[in-house]
Amino acid sequence: MQNILVCDDERDIVKALRIYLISEGYNVIEAFDGVEALEKLKGGDIDLVIMDVMMPEKDGITTLMEIRQQYTVPVILLTAKSEDTDKIFGLNVGADDYITKPFNPLEVVARVKSLLRRVPASVAEERPDKLINGGLEIDDREKTVRLDGEQLAFTPTEYDILMLFMKNIGKVFSPKDIYNIVWNNEPYGSESTVIVHIRHIREKIEIDSAHPRYIISVWGHGYKMEKRNRD
Repeated sequence: MQNILVCDDERDIVKALRIYLISEGYNVIEAFDGVEALEKLKGGDIDLVIMDVMMPEKDGITTLMEIRQQYTVPVILLTAKSEDTDKIFGLNVGADDYITKPFNPLEVVARVKSLLRRVPASVAEERPDKLINGGLEIDDREKTVRLDGEQLAFTPTEYDILMLFMKNIGKVFSPKDIYNIVWNNEPYGSESTVIVHIRHIREKIEIDSAHPRYIISVWGHGYKMEKRNRD
């Protein structure tokens, strides 16, 4: 049974999500502010976090930044419609997805399923265990990414986007293509969601993310992985 940490200071929201998630076979751990969420992460094997942005004690963005210092667990942020800045900033600091309030709990369940599918999908048998392009290496058996021998910390979403490029070197993908493949054909969300994740990956694998060597922008079309030789 997979463990979902639901964190929101509105107890009715936590209660509603708990009912729907339990009905789908998930175990739900509750928290009502960022401090409590971090404590619950320390104390248990959490598979995914659903967390509100606006909370007392410690807000969701600050909590997310602290989570990303230690964990690669998928995180879905809950935001109000007026919090566009928080959405982009949340993606920048490591959120995997966001959902705008008010929401249908069934949408949240669908997003949870999609994210959790992407984690075990990384071990699909058709994938080779190891992909190498220049100094960049993905070991799919160990779920690790290395650059010039140094292991990097990747979230599941970042990992799946990078894997898509590594398996298709030279092929151009539009932001919509990437969203449809990685987000498993969910209704297309904001293009900025993909753009922010690409930026985040570049910051990790590029010497100079403003002049990338691996993930190249193809003007008017999208992105592709450039074939690199070992230096």
